[in-house]
Amino acid sequence: MVKKIEAVVVNEAVEKAKKFTGRLNFIDFTRGIIMIIMAWDHISGFWNQYHHGGEGILGRAPPFINTTWFLLRFVSHYCAPTFIFLAGTVLAISIARRLGQGESEKEITLHLIKRGLVLLYLEAALVSPAFSLPWTYFGVIACIGVSFIVFSVARKLPQSVILVASLLIVLNEPFLNLDFIPMNVNWGRYLRIIINEPNFERFPYFGLYPIIPWIGVMGMGWSLGTFLESKSRGEIATLRNRFLATGIGSIVMFTIVRFINGYGNLLPRTGNTLIEWLYVSKYPPSVAFLLWSLGGMCIFLTIGLLLEERGFIENRFMVGVLTIGRNPLFFYVTHLWLYRARWPDYTPGGTGPPQFLDLPDTLMFWAVGIVVLWYLCREYEKLKRKYPKPILQYI
Repeated sequence: MVKKIEAVVVNEAVEKAKKFTGRLNFIDFTRGIIMIIMAWDHISGFWNQYHHGGEGILGRAPPFINTTWFLLRFVSHYCAPTFIFLAGTVLAISIARRLGQGESEKEITLHLIKRGLVLLYLEAALVSPAFSLPWTYFGVIACIGVSFIVFSVARKLPQSVILVASLLIVLNEPFLNLDFIPMNVNWGRYLRIIINEPNFERFPYFGLYPIIPWIGVMGMGWSLGTFLESKSRGEIATLRNRFLATGIGSIVMFTIVRFINGYGNLLPRTGNTLIEWLYVSKYPPSVAFLLWSLGGMCIFLTIGLLLEERGFIENRFMVGVLTIGRNPLFFYVTHLWLYRARWPDYTPGGTGPPQFLDLPDTLMFWAVGIVVLWYLCREYEKLKRKYPKPILQYI
């Protein structure tokens, strides 16, 4: 009997040892690629005359001058969903490993609350000024910060409950009615913006990334993280085909949703041009928008796993992408000020550049900036390794 118990204990120890505890390079690869694409979107927004966004704000669809400028904006749609989804994935993995290292539930809860507060501060102090917006602007970093605070408590729910709740939030967002919150007072207007009604209608109560449905996207990412954390390196490698099938299936579903042109389309298709098919609501994100962008994310994850399998992980380009992917928040804050290259201007109509750049010059600026940002991320990573405990652990 004793030998049988010992055998069980040994088997459990072996299974635990099989869990992959290193970095998941395919996730860092995906985040790195997404951050590089996001940098393009922001530099183009800072310096190009015909680059704009605002797709879906209050049901509006600002027209693009031509298909080229539309596609140059559309390619960035992968960024926010992937950024938020994988933030949930990495958060789940990080918490599981902290628990495994002996940290208490209380310590982890306080850590998440502190991280959330740091993100809210960074949004107000550094991100909002980079866009010449008031400190009250509720952007993607603030949204992630609030979501972290929510997950400091919600993480204790059963995993199945988190996944189902996340899916219900995302799928039912179009039916959310906030009319019970008054619009004739500033606190009510701002609360509606933060919950699910992004707009810039009343200064300084601005916002683009409401909690619903983005916390649902993070919850889906969390679910992936809890699944991956329990797997060995070999088991994770076998997920490549699943990611690919999920990505392709999601894009097929996007096509069906756009074809039917009903549920899932906060901006209905009014014709059959390429722009009409791809012009989906980002603020707030429609189901069609998330099907396309998260489907693309799954394909990026597939590519990352394939590159690992083929041994390209030490390639110089891959090393650069992975370095950026390991430091997404530092990259995000730094790239805004690098590409903006000027002080904030809060005067009405004064947020444009001193002169507009043409497309080739913007592309050159973007490429050189990526090299500079890679170097800064590398040095920042060294600094974090040297000083692992101070505020740097939250950035």
